[in-house]
Amino acid sequence: MHLQVIPWDVNPEMFRIGSFAVRWYGLLFTSSFLFGYIIMKKIFDNENLSIAVLDRLTVYMAVGTIVGARLGHCFFYEPGYYLSHPLEILKIWHGGLASHGAAIGILIALWLFVRKEKKDYTWVIDRIAIVVALSGFFIRMGNLMNSEIYGVETTLPWGFVFLRNGETAPKHPTQIYEGLSYLIIFILLYRIYWRKKGEHIQGLLISLFLILVFTARFFIEFVKEPQVEFENTMKLDMGQWLSIPFIIAGLVWLYFSLKKKKRLEIRRK
Repeated sequence: MHLQVIPWDVNPEMFRIGSFAVRWYGLLFTSSFLFGYIIMKKIFDNENLSIAVLDRLTVYMAVGTIVGARLGHCFFYEPGYYLSHPLEILKIWHGGLASHGAAIGILIALWLFVRKEKKDYTWVIDRIAIVVALSGFFIRMGNLMNSEIYGVETTLPWGFVFLRNGETAPKHPTQIYEGLSYLIIFILLYRIYWRKKGEHIQGLLISLFLILVFTARFFIEFVKEPQVEFENTMKLDMGQWLSIPFIIAGLVWLYFSLKKKKRLEIRRK
């Protein structure tokens, strides 16, 4: 075996009692909502907003994330199978979640939330972008603990040998690449928010989130193993094709946010 590698043989289960198992992925996924709630509560307190509204927002976010991620995996990556076996879509415990689907689910859930609560869509999604970036970090660490979604073979000294999957060659730990990228983006968005105490350019945070997160995802996909067989014949894989619309949306959103800010400054003069 390569001398400069990291053998990875972590049990994805923390402990098991009979048929019930607590898994690292579940803990980290739950942690993303817990820490997200704590951060959003701090933001709501800063802006003198009701915690009851935050509780309702959390429910919308949870449903949007899980439903979107599941449907995204089923219809982006394995549509033939799930259209033939629709009841399998409900078996989320069998695995299969897609971050692009989660992003779409969150966007729709927040649209429904603001219609119900009579809130401003950009205001809400700007702040949600902060915690979603952090959630991405937790979820990719969960993928690492599951020894899944890793990269192609590498000769770099930090290559991981995923022993539980029967791998013998070091692979790019793309879960760590993505997780650290999302953590850095979270820190950036969080600092921007608190530097202005929420008085930043509306639309700036979600624009930066879309541009940075999906650009990082796009480039990391080049060293990631295909998730499904049909990607072997594609110059760009499914993750990259799905990232492009989000990057474009971020650029367009940023353009109009800056244009709106400039227009308001002219009016004040």
